[in-house]
Amino acid sequence: MRGRFRVEIVLLASIVAITRFGFRSHYLYDLDSVNFALGVGHFDPRVYQPHPPGYFLYICLGRLADMLFRDANLSLVVLSVLASCGAAVMIYLLALDWFGRSAARFAGALFVFSPLAWFHGTVALTYIIEAFFSALLGFFCWRVYCGRERFLAPAAFLLAICAGIRPSSLLFLGPLFVFSLQTMSTRRRVAATAIFLVTLVAWFLPMIFAAGGFSLYFGALLSLWRLVPSKGTVFNSSPATSIARMFTILFIYLLSFGAASVAPLAARYCAVESDFRKKVFTAAWIAPGLCFFIFIFLKFVNSGYLLLLLPAACVWLGAWLAGWYSRAAWPRRWKQATIAACTAANVLIFLFSPLYCSYISVRRFEAQMRDIQIALRQIAPAGDMLIIGFDSHFLGYRHAGYYLPAYVAVQYPEVKLGEGVRVFVMHQRETRLLAKIPLGGYSRFVLFPLPTESGQYAKYLTNVTSKLPRQDLRIIHGAGRDFITGPISDLPLLFPNAASGVQGVYAPSHRVAPPVNSRAHPAG
Repeated sequence: MRGRFRVEIVLLASIVAITRFGFRSHYLYDLDSVNFALGVGHFDPRVYQPHPPGYFLYICLGRLADMLFRDANLSLVVLSVLASCGAAVMIYLLALDWFGRSAARFAGALFVFSPLAWFHGTVALTYIIEAFFSALLGFFCWRVYCGRERFLAPAAFLLAICAGIRPSSLLFLGPLFVFSLQTMSTRRRVAATAIFLVTLVAWFLPMIFAAGGFSLYFGALLSLWRLVPSKGTVFNSSPATSIARMFTILFIYLLSFGAASVAPLAARYCAVESDFRKKVFTAAWIAPGLCFFIFIFLKFVNSGYLLLLLPAACVWLGAWLAGWYSRAAWPRRWKQATIAACTAANVLIFLFSPLYCSYISVRRFEAQMRDIQIALRQIAPAGDMLIIGFDSHFLGYRHAGYYLPAYVAVQYPEVKLGEGVRVFVMHQRETRLLAKIPLGGYSRFVLFPLPTESGQYAKYLTNVTSKLPRQDLRIIHGAGRDFITGPISDLPLLFPNAASGVQGVYAPSHRVAPPVNSRAHPAG
């Protein structure tokens, strides 16, 4: 039987590796992906290489992989593929331990064909790696909770390493580790705490040194917290915000399991669901994350946060489906047909859904990025035109600066930091945080185009162009896209601090100028 388990584990890992690597992204897909790639080249969280809190050990792993592949995106994607394989194996093993072989097979299959997990196994992001550590730590902590002392030191070590990959994991998985310690003696708890702290310090101090010191590191972290997560917590927003996040979590659950989301309906067939210790352990595993995502911070574009909870969900759903398959009074061929239909539905969701995390969306983005690279190089040489990009997850200023390194790319809008108003500027894949935009030698700027398929992006671009005098703007058509350009003298309208002092600035009236929306009116 052990040999058969090994065969199933190898087969499971192989299927995951093939499905992830075969559908891998070839460009850095997300804003954070570019940040990570820049961090592989030069670690500096202050200028978001990568963004705070730095993900130091993830960057170190990326550098090791990059020594082999010499391609930052491929290196980070390979890490995602390997983490996906590891997560699938650990989910299988925990389900096998808890509920038996049939449940383990279903749990592994749920992970393989999870549209969200599949997507994150193909892109350069950290979420699937956190899911792997969640599964691995969950497996070890369960052993500790059951009194297996030899798993205590590895669990403490893993928690510290996981915090170096994604520091938020300490907040979400730390309570599970502490919960599992209740079966250990005081002496072993102290020893485990010491192992955890020593491991934590072993990577934390080198990270602080690489980041330029405590002041710069924590200053950048605090600035990011003030800019984004702190604005929508339960303490400073209406209850409606938390309710909306609850519905977002529900939708992400549907996205995670697709057609298999109805698996809880099969719970009545599972004879082992009354195991109280497993339920309490699972609650300690998922409750900290759920509370944070409901009451503190969550956006749909960051759906990968919920992958932290995926291993526990796969194990329980796998158990319920196994109970249904063995006990429901359905003809076997109907059950097999239902499983095949649900699998096909999940594959179609991953391949063709209109959401950002589908295969077709990744390929559309990559095609747009290639077209933009070609067109901008045809429109103007790098020394003649300044690129203004946006703080966008897709086709933002980070993509402009990374894939057009010869150009100077500036992020709109300015940001308010502790040291004052600053602007992010990229050149040759290095980022600087400046008080003034380097404008010498440039006569015009071009707005880096946002994705064309979203009305939200179009509305945002309209709001930006409405700040500029219509008669100054030009629209250049290239490679099937429109590029809006304007004179450098208008930049203070977009960057009142970082571009102040430029001569010949248009002084708008109290009425907002109409947006540029057609090539038929290039001169207003």
